[in-house]
Amino acid sequence: MKRSPLILAGVAALLGAAGVALAAAGMHASGGELAERGALFLLLHAAAALAIAAHARVAIASARALVVVGFVMEAGAALFSAELAMRAFTGERIFPFAAPIGGTTMMLSWVALALVFATASRRVA
Repeated sequence: MKRSPLILAGVAALLGAAGVALAAAGMHASGGELAERGALFLLLHAAAALAIAAHARVAIASARALVVVGFVMEAGAALFSAELAMRAFTGERIFPFAAPIGGTTMMLSWVALALVFATASRRVA
């Protein structure tokens, strides 16, 4: 379990880099609001995943659950943002319902994160 939080953090760093790249591409290649929104979601969820990875490094009982939630959150953000970027720059879709699937995945990940922390707080109390 010592390596998986570091992998999560590495993927989060790549998500952050993708967010900056998408923001720049949106400005220079007229990606408009869709590119801006995708970049924002990538950057915010990259920061969240870094925090999750850091907490997973020190958490004893909930480390595995935190890492799983972090990876699922990153996947949702990547799918959602990729769909927005695809529409912004090509007018095409990745596949039907890609954005809603990615968005729902992000929302459920936040709920799962709350449940992981709530469960962990019961063990500590």
